[in-house]
Amino acid sequence: MQSFPQGAQDIIDSEGAQTAARKLEGAREIAVDVEADAMHAFRARLCFLQVATDEEVLLFDTLQPGVEPSLLAPVMEDPDRTKFFHAAGGDLPYLAEAGVRVRGLFDTHRAATLLGWPKVGLADLARERLGVELPKEHQQSDFSLRPLPPGMRDYIANDVRYLVELGRQVREETRKAGILEEVLLDCQRMCDEAAARPEVGADFKPRLPKAGLTPTQMVLANAIAQAVHRKRLEWAEAENVPMGRMLSNMAISDIAVKPPGNPRELAKAAGVRGAFVRAHGDEIIALVRELLEKSRRGELKPAEEQKGPKDANRRKREEALKAWRAEKATARKVMPSVVLPNPVFDVLVSRPPANLDELRAVPYIGEKRVELYGEDLLTLLAQHPVQG
Repeated sequence: MQSFPQGAQDIIDSEGAQTAARKLEGAREIAVDVEADAMHAFRARLCFLQVATDEEVLLFDTLQPGVEPSLLAPVMEDPDRTKFFHAAGGDLPYLAEAGVRVRGLFDTHRAATLLGWPKVGLADLARERLGVELPKEHQQSDFSLRPLPPGMRDYIANDVRYLVELGRQVREETRKAGILEEVLLDCQRMCDEAAARPEVGADFKPRLPKAGLTPTQMVLANAIAQAVHRKRLEWAEAENVPMGRMLSNMAISDIAVKPPGNPRELAKAAGVRGAFVRAHGDEIIALVRELLEKSRRGELKPAEEQKGPKDANRRKREEALKAWRAEKATARKVMPSVVLPNPVFDVLVSRPPANLDELRAVPYIGEKRVELYGEDLLTLLAQHPVQG
């Protein structure tokens, strides 16, 4: 029977963190997870960095002075040491923000997805592969609490306690399925693309209906959405709550499409709470009225779109490549993303290579795909050359 590390060691000061980091230098395979307070603060903080080996579980309390994630950079950045994560996409930006870039990643969530398994959650994999039950009741808890309640401490420890063995098993399944190289290329891409998180709200794009609004109404709706979003950030930062808890994207879209003229109309907008109307309703109404008046005076202008020359064959390439990918996936009995992951697919559609050397230069395509599909891809893409 497989044995797993028992208990967990709390790393709460500089001396302990340095000692733990030195111990990890001897490990060739480790499991890693992070916890943040994203559900409870305006600017989420990295609260814990959990690391496990076959022998122990280490809980780095990164809110404590001297417990710096950068102490683990030599281990994390060594491509010859395997780092098992589950769904690393949400974790890597926190580490990047702390100056730690991960190499040697094996993401069990991504691997299970490419294997086509119906259930890819950590609890599902632990149950089915190891016979272990992982309670998930603390997924949305506030990990900045100190001291951390015992149940939450067990929860974060268990997120890595079984992950080394689970990672080995999932990796072996990808090897048996003949997709290990494709999984590792996807993991490499995730690491390369990981960057420090953008400023809160910087990537906001309102979801407005594409039909039912005149061009003038669409310009007004976008102006209202952006203005309310800026106010939402201001209020959320002042109260140190997530911006979505202050006012949801759905609420902003509803306000933008159906501009309220009074607090009662604002209260009817989807997802708008009475407490929000009482606290900020007057300011929202004043903002909407100001933008309505600017719209009537013709002072609101649509955002300028950056348009390049139109490629008349782009849609044809995209449709042909999608059909080809599905056919190859069926023949190989793999997921379409194994044949061509979406980032590679998009590059081939946008900038079709003219020869095998150019194809090999496409990021994350890998030699295996070039050997399996290279000539087919070049022939298919040449049938719909770039026009324009």
